[in-house]
Amino acid sequence: MAQRGTKEITLKNGLFNQRCNLFNNLSIFPLSFIITCIFIIFVAQKNLTGKKIKEIFIQQFKYLIIMQYSRVLLKLSGESLAGNGNQGISDSVLEEYAKQVLEVVEKGCEVAIVVGGGNIFRGLSGTESGFDRVKGDQMGMLATVINSLAIESAINRHGGRARVFTSIRMEPVGELYNRDKVIEAMNDNTVCILAGGTGNPFFTTDTASALRAVEIGADVLLKGTRVDGVYTADPEKDPAAIKFDRVSFEEVISKRLKIMDSTAFTMCRDNNMPIIVFDMNKPGNLLRVVIGDKTGTLVSN
Repeated sequence: MAQRGTKEITLKNGLFNQRCNLFNNLSIFPLSFIITCIFIIFVAQKNLTGKKIKEIFIQQFKYLIIMQYSRVLLKLSGESLAGNGNQGISDSVLEEYAKQVLEVVEKGCEVAIVVGGGNIFRGLSGTESGFDRVKGDQMGMLATVINSLAIESAINRHGGRARVFTSIRMEPVGELYNRDKVIEAMNDNTVCILAGGTGNPFFTTDTASALRAVEIGADVLLKGTRVDGVYTADPEKDPAAIKFDRVSFEEVISKRLKIMDSTAFTMCRDNNMPIIVFDMNKPGNLLRVVIGDKTGTLVSN
């Protein structure tokens, strides 16, 4: 009887080892091969046409691209929206920005946007013309709302979903900013455009972007500019300026590199919010940043 029991245990162990070997052999197949087999079986069962197959394939497998950042806050300057002009909104720039934003949203990245208003009115410069600083900053806040509405319209026009949230009550132009509502909308693949700065004078839209990035739990603050990163000097004025691929917050302070105002910069540093400065005017750059390609300059602790 003891021999029989031993034999049964041996047989069971042998069967277990065979099953383990089977799973080990399956693991040598690449993930892409397994996905392809599943897709072929699905197509055979549904008897689908070529066009329908393409649509389903894109819909089901577009999220396989690994994203470095799943939630980002994109800071855009008002001047960048003006394109080559000094004022107003460039249709071509607006369309390009909307396409880039939708490109990353379709890959599964949640996006919030803060845009400046310098292409319409800048509060600080308004004081030079005799405006009261508080009134000037309030006019600047309204300028950011105009730009935000333009971005919202462009994204919606290209088939995406966007909503404007304002820092002060401005219904029906936009909804009053509420962090929980913003996060809920972002989870639903809606681009949230946060307008009106902080709602207070004496604070820039850079500070608003840092504040909102920390509030919504963004993985990174992306500062889209007309240059491709942080340099030792202004590359548009100094051809000998050297670009940084990565720099610490302390190095930025010690070397007096200009990235954003000190209030915004300190908030990012104290809350461990990394900043990536990159060229937003180059098509596809936003996606490159989000998937982790070395684009622009990373500022972190």
